[in-house]
Amino acid sequence: MKSIKDDCILFSIGGIGYALLEILWRGKTHWSMAVTGGACFVSLFKFYEKHKKMKMPAKCIIGSAIITTLEFCCGCIVNLKYKLNVWDYSKCRFNIKGQICPFYSMLWAFLCIPVSALCKKLSDIKSDS
Repeated sequence: MKSIKDDCILFSIGGIGYALLEILWRGKTHWSMAVTGGACFVSLFKFYEKHKKMKMPAKCIIGSAIITTLEFCCGCIVNLKYKLNVWDYSKCRFNIKGQICPFYSMLWAFLCIPVSALCKKLSDIKSDS
């Protein structure tokens, strides 16, 4: 039961953080971004916790791949299937279906630096309790 509670807390942190980041970047957000952010943060936390000794460049590359994959899945559902038009990267070079592109994947990689530090802090707190 504690694991479900921990995952809900992580999901909330990620959802709120992702939505706030998007508001700072674009000036707006959508509820689907909070869901995606929550899923990303839980996934990153579990990955980083399992691979504590991994070097930061590898954490950033894999973290970016995790975020980009989840963003692509979300985009295919909310933008392509349900036509909610939450975002559109079709004008970015090398985009895939207008849902992901290398530029944002690179930004996710840089975002993984502070996210990794936050995950370590939360993991330490979790270990202490």
